[in-house]
Amino acid sequence: MTAESDASASDIAANFEEIEGRIREAAEKWERNAADVNLIAVSKRQPVTAVEAALSGGHRLFGENRVQEAQEKWPDLKARYPDIELHLIGPLQTNKAKDAVVLFDVIETVDRPKLAHVLAKEMKAAGRDLPVYIQVNTGKEEQKAGVFPEDADRFIKECRDDLALNVIGLMCIPPVEEQPAPHFALLGKIAARNGLSRLSMGMSADFETAVQFGATSVRVGTALFGARSAP
Repeated sequence: MTAESDASASDIAANFEEIEGRIREAAEKWERNAADVNLIAVSKRQPVTAVEAALSGGHRLFGENRVQEAQEKWPDLKARYPDIELHLIGPLQTNKAKDAVVLFDVIETVDRPKLAHVLAKEMKAAGRDLPVYIQVNTGKEEQKAGVFPEDADRFIKECRDDLALNVIGLMCIPPVEEQPAPHFALLGKIAARNGLSRLSMGMSADFETAVQFGATSVRVGTALFGARSAP
């Protein structure tokens, strides 16, 4: 491993086993099928060696926050492991949309009309129909991306009906200083009334609560790979 990762390959394997076990336990506790909850391994600012350790263990579902970092890391890995599913889970600038459509398999952070229009255009040009999630700013934080809850229904309809985007679910990141449960519950209610079955919510500190409230994907990074390198 490089000096930028504080976890060895064996550490990472053990971490995956632990987190997957906790997901199973949470699912069982809340009478859910653990197979319905996917673990997205968040590899942002992690060295390739750490990602390769996860790949060697059989994991294929990953999340990255930045297009540029993903471009440096993932093309070679995806060529060697063609069954990788790579999610964009960070904010997307419209000038990076074309690159994102080429590299990623799922985009979880559709958060504003301008981006939705650009993505629809770029997907059509690339001949791709990527699944997307609408990011909802459940805490209505000014500094955070995402459509406000009261605007979500209208935005979902615009993305699906007007732009023909393949909207499969919703994503949120609750405020760090608040209990996550009400935010997860709110996201679930918005999804249900819009006929969406996928919920990407929950991170290293709160993924078990997210499982309780219906998460179908949890995004875990440091608990799997250890501390990240400096940005």
